[in-house]
Amino acid sequence: MASVISRSKNDLYIVMRRGALRTIVSTACSAVVLALAIGVALGHNSVPAPRVHHEPAKSAPPTPYNEGELARLQAVNASLDARINRLAAQLDALSTFDQRLRAPSSRATATRTAAARRASSSDAEGGPELPPRRCETTGTPSNPQVTRAELDCVSTTLSALEQGAAQHEAAWNAFPGRRPLALGRTGSPFGNRADPFTGHLSFHPGVDLVAPTGTPILAAAAGRVIHAGPMPGYGNTVDIDHNNGFITRYAHASKIEVRVGQTVQPGEPIAKVGSTGRSTGPHLHFEVRVDNRAVNPAHYLALFASASNA
Repeated sequence: MASVISRSKNDLYIVMRRGALRTIVSTACSAVVLALAIGVALGHNSVPAPRVHHEPAKSAPPTPYNEGELARLQAVNASLDARINRLAAQLDALSTFDQRLRAPSSRATATRTAAARRASSSDAEGGPELPPRRCETTGTPSNPQVTRAELDCVSTTLSALEQGAAQHEAAWNAFPGRRPLALGRTGSPFGNRADPFTGHLSFHPGVDLVAPTGTPILAAAAGRVIHAGPMPGYGNTVDIDHNNGFITRYAHASKIEVRVGQTVQPGEPIAKVGSTGRSTGPHLHFEVRVDNRAVNPAHYLALFASASNA
């Protein structure tokens, strides 16, 4: 009986203890929930709601040019393209001619002498040799932006190249290598020969090109006429100064068609074939003179003959 009562007390104690624990846990949970509720309420009233930042829509960067300026830049660009193409053609022709000039031959000495004289008589210039600078561009390598400054730089650089090409082209035009007769055969060559009147050995300072009377005589290069009239031994003669140390002479003409001081271009008619002066028949006596010294015209004519046959 006593053991039964004792077990009942223990069970009651266990039940009471469990009830107390349950009560404590419930109270603690309620306190936690209440604290969370108060915190949420306070936070809702005191902390402003976070603002959502909206990225502005990306738009194309503003261009510094108006329609008129863009049209002008396009026109400048088109003009540069045309100038570049024209310059490239000029440089190709001049480069080919320069290669023929540099080819080793018996004419090289006279050519180099004339070139050196032209260089010494030109404007004095100098300075270190540095590579050219590139025109600055803006933007990225994959998307460069052409500006007015860049176009101005390209235009200035192109002008310098065109000036150099023009100088070389002027020298090319003044080089006495064009054939002074469109038709005709070569007669007496340059050098010693038997004189056609006396039969004695004599020096012939040019080449004879045989053609009918009245055949047009053409300027072998651009230059200024310094003599147009009779000359002892030569008959009616035209001398042209090419302003580079070269003078060409055209003799035995039946008619002269230019005057002293006149500027002529390569291939321009200057006289007509005849047989005036010391001559045995109609032909052109053609001379090339360097420092007033006769040199073999065949060497110069060969340069342009090879160009026309290329």
